[in-house]
Amino acid sequence: MPFCIVSKSSKEDEGEQGGVRIFYQRYGHGSTKVLLIIGFAGTYDSWTPQIKGLVGTTEPNDEETPADFGEESEGIEICCFDNRGIGRSSIPTKKSQYTTVIMAKDALALMDHLGWKKAHIFGHSMGSMIASKLATIAPNRVLSLALLNTSGGGFECCPKLNHQTLSLAYRFLRAKTPEQRAIVDLEVHYTKEFLDEKVGSRSRREILHQEYVKGISSSGMQSNHGFEGQINACWTHKLTRDELDQIRSAGILVSIIHGRDDIIARLCNARRLAGKLYPVARIVELHGGHLVSHERSDEVNMSLMELIRATQSKLEPEKWTNLTVNDEGWLLSGFTGPLTKRNDDGVKWLLLVYSVLAKLQLILLFIFGVILVIYECIKRPFRSLKPVRVAALT
Repeated sequence: MPFCIVSKSSKEDEGEQGGVRIFYQRYGHGSTKVLLIIGFAGTYDSWTPQIKGLVGTTEPNDEETPADFGEESEGIEICCFDNRGIGRSSIPTKKSQYTTVIMAKDALALMDHLGWKKAHIFGHSMGSMIASKLATIAPNRVLSLALLNTSGGGFECCPKLNHQTLSLAYRFLRAKTPEQRAIVDLEVHYTKEFLDEKVGSRSRREILHQEYVKGISSSGMQSNHGFEGQINACWTHKLTRDELDQIRSAGILVSIIHGRDDIIARLCNARRLAGKLYPVARIVELHGGHLVSHERSDEVNMSLMELIRATQSKLEPEKWTNLTVNDEGWLLSGFTGPLTKRNDDGVKWLLLVYSVLAKLQLILLFIFGVILVIYECIKRPFRSLKPVRVAALT
């Protein structure tokens, strides 16, 4: 199996015997290199629609084949991998061994292992956080950056508090079997319209549910160490102003691709990030959920190819972006609402109120989650108690 042994990227990793092993697969051949970084609790094969769309096959390369076909060879070579904490890669036991910086260094070590000097870096969800960190650590090795269903980390990782998300959180905590977990995960990642679509005589929901359960049954659920570690990576992630300036000053073209119906990574945060990355950023909004890369794979693949071609043609950022500047802030072309704040005092007060309400929402969500956990812990001992029959006195 193809593995990359990551040298100790942090002091914490020094406890890992033999270093952290990263499992990867390569697809296609050519001088155009694309590194795909998957998100939270996802494995490398979650990129299947993009692999198929960009290189035309889902058959992995023979690892005895050279990784580089020359500087001028046509075509695309893709590498995708399991992040630490999931799949066939190593699962460090300490939460401190999981940060987006550490995981970005894993990706860079993989590029070194493959002999790739530069690559287009595409990331989904947590993978987009890792990709953006990679661009700040080694901007000279990034040809372009695609951030799919991205989030800013920390509080931005929390979904909007409403009846739907509360219901999903409650059912997620109660899910004990792969079948129960699959039902919840499908509703989290896809829109209802997509799941209800018919494919022959069956709905997509039935087909995906069967595939999901089969996948969990064969590979098992993510370990607690991996789950908690990757949560820590998302929660501690942040792009500073200097890091955003670094991406802009490097002239790296960025495509932010997002599903309008994503209940995990909110669209407003993606729009805000696009404004902060002006003029190198373009935002593409599609109808779809958190896995818009599956729901609208053709449109996503087209956007990724446009990014690759724009980079190859050395398109200027001002011609790449679809954001424009006016007196009211950053505006998306054809979009009537501002992406970022205006400078007048009234809007500043509104933003302050919104920020307070957003934090209050997160506190309420946290309290609700704690109550659910306590309820489950209290109820569990009583489930093991069996009623005792008492003979009737005569």
